[in-house]
Amino acid sequence: MTNSGVIIVGIGACALARSPVKIKTFGLGSCVVITLYDRQERIGGLVHTMLPSISDARIKDKPFKYTDSGIEHLATEILREGSPRKRFEAKLVGGAHMFENRNLNIGERNIKYAKNTLEKFEIPIISEDTGKNYGRTITLDTSTGDLLIRTILRADKII
Repeated sequence: MTNSGVIIVGIGACALARSPVKIKTFGLGSCVVITLYDRQERIGGLVHTMLPSISDARIKDKPFKYTDSGIEHLATEILREGSPRKRFEAKLVGGAHMFENRNLNIGERNIKYAKNTLEKFEIPIISEDTGKNYGRTITLDTSTGDLLIRTILRADKII
């Protein structure tokens, strides 16, 4: 965990930080970003997942690559820092339909697995910006829990 500046998170990776650090990720298309935040402790984490479920993987050594196991590992990391699960708030971003092959539906499946996993862990989703057909860049502000969402040719928004 880092306590200064901005942390950049790549695809299939995760970061956890306390206020006033920001956590940022780029290139979010069909991938899904899940953030977990504890307002009282002002600690948050972001995981940038690529595929829906680790149970479908042949090699299981990269849990942050998968939506279900990424959420589980991020929650475990925040618990280790002393935040109780009952204070977690989740936000979801991404899951866009970026490819012509409609049979894959990676984005939709990522969103579904994220929602199912968060429900399983009883973590409420307080906001989301999912679906559509465009990419996003996300910045989590650990001071407030706000997510800045930037897209090409669209206005920035905060959820």
